[in-house]
Parts: sequence; structure tokens; C-alpha cells
Amino acid sequence: MRILFYHASMEWTGGTRAFAALARGLSERGHMVTFACPAESPAEQRLDFGVYEVLGLAAGASPVVTVQRLRRALRERFIQVVCVHTETEQITAAAAARMAERAAVLRRVPSGGCFTLGAAARASMRLTATGFLLATEDDLRRAPAASSGRLPAAVVPLGVNAARYEGLRAASLSSVAAPTTARALVCVYDPPGRAAAATVVRVMGLLAPRHPDLHLVFVGPGSDNEEFRMHAAALHILPRVSFLGPRDDALSVLALAELGWVVAQGDDGAYGALDLSGCRVPVIAERGSTAQPYVPDGITGVILSPGDSHDAAAVIARLLAHEDQRAAMGSAGHARVVRDQSEAAMLDAFERAMLAAGDRTRW
Repeated sequence: MRILFYHASMEWTGGTRAFAALARGLSERGHMVTFACPAESPAEQRLDFGVYEVLGLAAGASPVVTVQRLRRALRERFIQVVCVHTETEQITAAAAARMAERAAVLRRVPSGGCFTLGAAARASMRLTATGFLLATEDDLRRAPAASSGRLPAAVVPLGVNAARYEGLRAASLSSVAAPTTARALVCVYDPPGRAAAATVVRVMGLLAPRHPDLHLVFVGPGSDNEEFRMHAAALHILPRVSFLGPRDDALSVLALAELGWVVAQGDDGAYGALDLSGCRVPVIAERGSTAQPYVPDGITGVILSPGDSHDAAAVIARLLAHEDQRAAMGSAGHARVVRDQSEAAMLDAFERAMLAAGDRTRW
């Protein structure tokens, strides 16, 4: 099969990571893969050049120029399936596919994401065969409109390569601006998780007096927000909190944690929970968050009531006091990642959807 992943964002996100993992895996299985994204962007710089073709698109180009560039790529490479994430990308890909007179469109909805299908996106579905991919069965049930395409909706669960965590060296505490004797509570953040992150800061304020060795570490895009610094300063815990922002060594930062709290949403939140479990770190998440489906309550971590700082502080204090319970949760999380949440399972499910989309008799 010949497939093109189209990613219009300049930034590296959880969705970009999912596409990159699929692109690598499909290439290793013998499929011809092209990854189109803005040239010289942070997203492009982290792709696996040489494993699959990377097609740089002009950043800031008009929609017409982008459609023409994609049309040419579809024709020259005989692309059979184009995979996208957003409504805008769906519309652009459908227009290019119609003009090239080839290729179906698969739109992947981020984990826990709100599925939307506006008038323009619906109209684009008349241009070419379109199907939708959801990350969980719950996501599929919450999005009945995902079955409105000519191609059947499918579940493609997120998965990770457990081998990445074997032999992973944890970052040093000094590299995250924490004392060398500290115990780290690492919070996985992205901008949509801002409200939940405020709860994390309040919980740290409650825990700080009785846990003088506890240090809170925020990691992820936007986590170096000045507003959080002011909040921590108001609670007199600013020296006890590190705001790292996005880090290339984020996985090593997660590995140093005693506990990991995921407030990030979408694929970033899902990957945050999976990565912490892979690193044998118990995961904390709020009920209703993107991370919840990846954290069996009481087995690999704890699910908290949203916004309840006092309850959360009590739960974390209990976990900090029981090393054996943390170790059992961490081991259970790692085993679950290896057994049930592998990258191979994600590839298998995507490959089935891709092969179905490439069958022109379904168009």
C-alpha cells in the first residue's frame, strides 16, 4: 500500500507522535509511506528521515497552494490513502484527492477528543471516500457521526513500544532543578489541561508542610507558564516546583518520578499515562480526563474526583507512605503496556483500516 500522512501543524504533539509511529511501523512492514508536514518545523525535525519519505510543505502557504502540492504528491507517488487529524486537514486532503483522481481519506480523531464534523467537512466527504478512526470504543460510541463516511469507522488504539522503557536512564534531579534528596511528583501538562494543573499546584501547597522532600515537576508544552509560577509563589511553594516546558528528554524526566500526574488532554494525555506506566510509575488522573481509560483505578494508579484538592492530597500522601503499593502499581502498569497496549496492536488495527480504505470497490 502507498499511504501519505498529512500533518499541517508546525508543532510536535501527541498526534504527530502517533502518525510518526505508524509511519515507521508501516514502512518496516513494507508499505510505501510519505509524511507531509511544514518544512523546517519542530514536527519535521523529529521525524525519522531515511525510514520513510518526508515531504516538506511551505509553511504559511495558502490553502490553494497546499492543495496543489498535495495533488501533485498523490499523483506522482500513486498514493492510495491519505491520513489526517483535523477537519481542515480533511477538507484539504479531500480536495487534493479529488483533483488527483485517486486516494481515500482517513481522519484520525485524537484520544478522548471531541469529534466534530462541520458543513465544509461534510461537503468534502462527497469529493472522496472518507472514513474515521477513533482511539477507544468509548470514543466511537460518543461519536455516532463517525459512521457517516463511505468507509466504516474503526477503532485504532494508541500503543507504545515497551522496548523504549527497558534500560531507560532517569534524568537527574539536578537537571530538573530539584534537590538531590527530593522525591519527584511529575505532572504531564499541555495547555488544555490548565484548569486541572491549578489543582495540582494547590495539592502541592497542602502536601508541602508535611512532606519537605517532595518536589513538583511540570513537563510538557506550556508548562513553564508564568501564571503557574505566580500561583506557586502565592502558596509559598515556588522553590518546591520546577516548570520545565517541552523537553526532548521528557521520557527520562517521567522515569525519575515517584508518582506521575497526567493533566494533559488528547493524545498527549494518553501518551503521558502510557509512558508513565511503561516507566513503572503509578499514574494519577482525574475522572473524565483523557488519561482515565489508560489507568485502571487502584491497579496501575488512582483516579481522582475532579478539582478535589483535599482528597487528592490525602491519596498522594498515602501512596508516598507505602513504597510497596507504588511498586506494585508500577509493575502492573508496565505489564499492562507490554500485554495490552503495544505499538504492534496499534499498527495491526491501523493496517486493517488502511487496507479497507484502499479497496476501491468500497468507494
